[in-house]
Amino acid sequence: MVNEFEALNPTIKVKYDAIADEYMDVLKTRLIGETAADVFYLDALEIPALISPGVLEPLNNYISEEFELQDFAPSLLKAFVRDGVIYGLPKDFSTLALFYNKNAFAAANLSIPPINWEEFVNYAQKLTIDNNKDGKIDVYGFGLAPELARQVFVIKAFGGELVDVNNNAVFASPESLKGLQLIVDQYLQDKSAAQPTDVGTTSGGEIFGQGKAAMVIEGAWIISYLKETFPNLEYGTAEVPAIGDKKGTMAYTVAYVMNKKSRHKLAAWKLIAYLTGKDGMTAWTKNGLALPTRASVANKLNYDDNALYAPFIAGASYATIWQAGEYLPLIVNNFNNQLISAIIGEQTLKSAMQKAQDTANKEIKLSQ
Repeated sequence: MVNEFEALNPTIKVKYDAIADEYMDVLKTRLIGETAADVFYLDALEIPALISPGVLEPLNNYISEEFELQDFAPSLLKAFVRDGVIYGLPKDFSTLALFYNKNAFAAANLSIPPINWEEFVNYAQKLTIDNNKDGKIDVYGFGLAPELARQVFVIKAFGGELVDVNNNAVFASPESLKGLQLIVDQYLQDKSAAQPTDVGTTSGGEIFGQGKAAMVIEGAWIISYLKETFPNLEYGTAEVPAIGDKKGTMAYTVAYVMNKKSRHKLAAWKLIAYLTGKDGMTAWTKNGLALPTRASVANKLNYDDNALYAPFIAGASYATIWQAGEYLPLIVNNFNNQLISAIIGEQTLKSAMQKAQDTANKEIKLSQ
């Protein structure tokens, strides 16, 4: 893509710098030291913390009508806008969808994927297999990812919220707990769900690909992984089952942004415009690892008509963006540690979430 951009813009040379590990720590260090790149990649969850110190260049004045800003999915673009100011343009995204093993479904006399959570729980029970009837489960109905990044839509299902208007954690409310309890009960009481680590795997894609879980809720990124690593696996995808009468899923999106202190702002904008324009986005998303944020590109690549990808596209209109104020990174670890404790039965969900919320808010207060 860099080569193509330079061919189109022969007076501009791009130095591509890949940060292999601890991306945000390295980026923040470079921003403080004024050595950060002119253009860099930024996750939606991180952008709130970089808007307030003013290190990002507003893009409104660079965007022309020909750029067709209206082509972007509104909810995804909104993740990078504050008070009408555009700080980034989303280059791609994925939502979560339900992956289901077709052979496991057939063996359990299930023909279509579940459409609501009650059906989902029932399916998971039917798909959980103990071949030797010795209490050792061979296949779980559901491969669970017990992390906040996957569970915010569950928190919201009954009116709960992750943070309040002041960005303080409020996820220990009764409404939030009602949604999260569904996950805990499925693991602890029904015993129809397993974490990947429970069965010697490291990810949702692996537990599903190895056939140790008949269903997982994952992103589009595992489709190429499954194709390469488990080419004989027969599976389908569907929208995440609705909780109550509310559809829900997560959306993860990243943008290209411009360094406020860039000395090459016009060139930087041309690069951003190419990478997030129709041609650049087509080149980047055509292999299916991530999905295009432009509707025209999604249509061009026929993602809407592809049975595996269509549920991810459909979810974009109602997904919860993985973003919640500038203190979200402080909330994540506290939430994840305590949720796992509740899932494995070390404490009640209410106690675990209250501890996580209290600790997160103490850390937020100290950081202000």
